Amino acid sequence: MAEAARTTGASEQRPVTALRGVGDALAERLRRLGIAQVQDLLFVLPVDYDDRTECRRIGELYPGMRSLIEGEVQLTEVVFRRRRQLLTRLSDGSGFLTLRFFHFSASQQEGLVRGARLRCFGEVRRGPQGLEMVHPEYRRVSERSEPVEDTLTPLYPLTEGVTQGRLRMLIGQALRELDTAGVRDWVPRELLEDLHLPSLREALHYVHRPPKNARLEELSARRHPAQRRLAFEELLAHQANLRLLKRTTRTDPARALEDADGLAARLLASLPFQLTGAQARALAEVEADLRAERPMVRLVQGDVGCGKTVVAALAAARTAGSGLQAALMAPTELLAEQHARNFRAWFEPLGLPVALLSGAQPARTRRSALEAVASAEVRVVIGTHALFQEGIEFADLALVIVDEQHRFGVQQRLRLQEKGRASGRFPHQLIMTATPIPRTLAMTAYADLDVSVIDELPPGRTPVQTVVVPEQRRDQVVARVAQASRTGRQVYWVCPLIEESEELRAQAAEETAAVLAEALPEVRVGLVHGRLSAAKKDEVMLAFQAGRIQLLVATTVIEVGVDVPNATLMVIENAERMGLAQLHQLRGRVGRGAAASSCVLLYRAPLSPLASRRLEVMRRTNDGFEIARRDLELRGPGELLGTRQTGLAQMRVADLMRDADLLPRVQAAAEVLLSDYPDNIAALSARWIAGGEQYGRVG
Repeated sequence: MAEAARTTGASEQRPVTALRGVGDALAERLRRLGIAQVQDLLFVLPVDYDDRTECRRIGELYPGMRSLIEGEVQLTEVVFRRRRQLLTRLSDGSGFLTLRFFHFSASQQEGLVRGARLRCFGEVRRGPQGLEMVHPEYRRVSERSEPVEDTLTPLYPLTEGVTQGRLRMLIGQALRELDTAGVRDWVPRELLEDLHLPSLREALHYVHRPPKNARLEELSARRHPAQRRLAFEELLAHQANLRLLKRTTRTDPARALEDADGLAARLLASLPFQLTGAQARALAEVEADLRAERPMVRLVQGDVGCGKTVVAALAAARTAGSGLQAALMAPTELLAEQHARNFRAWFEPLGLPVALLSGAQPARTRRSALEAVASAEVRVVIGTHALFQEGIEFADLALVIVDEQHRFGVQQRLRLQEKGRASGRFPHQLIMTATPIPRTLAMTAYADLDVSVIDELPPGRTPVQTVVVPEQRRDQVVARVAQASRTGRQVYWVCPLIEESEELRAQAAEETAAVLAEALPEVRVGLVHGRLSAAKKDEVMLAFQAGRIQLLVATTVIEVGVDVPNATLMVIENAERMGLAQLHQLRGRVGRGAAASSCVLLYRAPLSPLASRRLEVMRRTNDGFEIARRDLELRGPGELLGTRQTGLAQMRVADLMRDADLLPRVQAAAEVLLSDYPDNIAALSARWIAGGEQYGRVG
């Protein structure tokens, strides 16, 4: 790693303040974009491009175009309508266009005098007096026609106080340095053979300055070889880092958990059901890890309702039976309370108390729980992210269980792990996720983890029947909700938005709740959405769980939610707008008991071919792994897989779905880096991973 630092290129060492025009104030703003050194500018990549390589005639313009024009000022005036505005009328002989400014200065007004020649770029809109541009970029030009841009113009992500023009100028300086001082290419050339990808220098020049004949569609879809070269490097940085993390943690010491008290066997014998074959297999893998004197770092991946929590409870029982402590961390207060209820039902008959730690607890209750955890009086602890905050001390933490891995980053898991270092031994880690993803992606996203898969549902679970219904049959769906309520069952009704949006034409949750309450006066209707406070959200969800609410109208905040076996009907509005993974997670809220359950996917016509295929997949299968496989097939270029939906690392260029074909080569390249070029990994991490230098104990 030290060698890597010594051989770094000049731009990789120089602070951004070394560039002309960058003082302390601008440097502070640039830091918000992740820019601290000159090389960082090169890796702030365009989110899109404008074509300013051709000056169009005003007479050729139409609304919606983003275009470069040139013309002469005919008139400039300040008008007072609903708000003060500066209007400038421009002509080029083929037509007229108005420039409209809502924010302007006196000097700006003075510069837009009659007869001045302007070159402008902006989006053409239809205005009260014909075509117009609102707040276009513009500059004065001479009578002689000045040359236009010979490359496409990049559009960068911005932060307050940093304009596109300023950022383009700074990146231009960094590109000129790239030609002289250079930026080190940390990917050995042999790893890129057969991929037909450009060098790092060529790729950076192309993405920041594409030639005017570049194919904008290919660039927008991020499928150009220059972008693929950078995506390969970013994926390699993440993969090598996770592999190195795995190698490092596997050399740490841990306690072998032998369970002298036999708690795990007693818990297993007390369960009112038998484990499925898949649960038993996952448990055997977990127990083998727990018996070793090196830390387990294992992911248990399984579909909604497959029984991951029981496997986690049996691992916690083995820990407690070894005289040590286990902690389970859930993403929300609600889920932490649900886990606490389940664990208490299993453990308290065995004489084992369970502590709950959450931010919503009264001070006295929390203080008592903290003392019990610190004194080892309690061996099983359930909580939210509050478990890794300062001030919480464990007596002897030997197992960390993380529910829904994607709500917690690698760094957060490592911070919780540090809580168990007091005795010089590291705790075992068991991570659970209900997000099935294909094996190739799992090997990349979870490269620091061993993976167990529970691919079987417990017996007695009736598969959820899914029907696809057009919006015109909405009244029939409402009648079905009424019928379910009359028979004592509960219903979810999911809307994608909180408030009305003309653009999406999606039904708002608040409006839907009001309409349904009016249509179903005998049904108790509740509403939950992301803008409610955590306390109010929990209050509504707990009322639904207790049966005091029969119909819960919600946004997608219930995607990962409480277990309500009595809920047997799920209605999802505007289902055509959602991805397969999200639809499957939502559907998993019903079918939690033995009663037959249904999911109604309401859609608005016309359906796109992609949306139609998605809904057909949902209708045909309940298998989360099959849905994940079809999701991978169906996703078009540029349709990004969001971290909220899948929990996969947020990346700047790469996308695990879109760039899936690169993954086998990335995995092989990571092995080569680890064995032959280990010093390069730190430099790649610093370049591509936010806080890469603190990415665990990889240094």
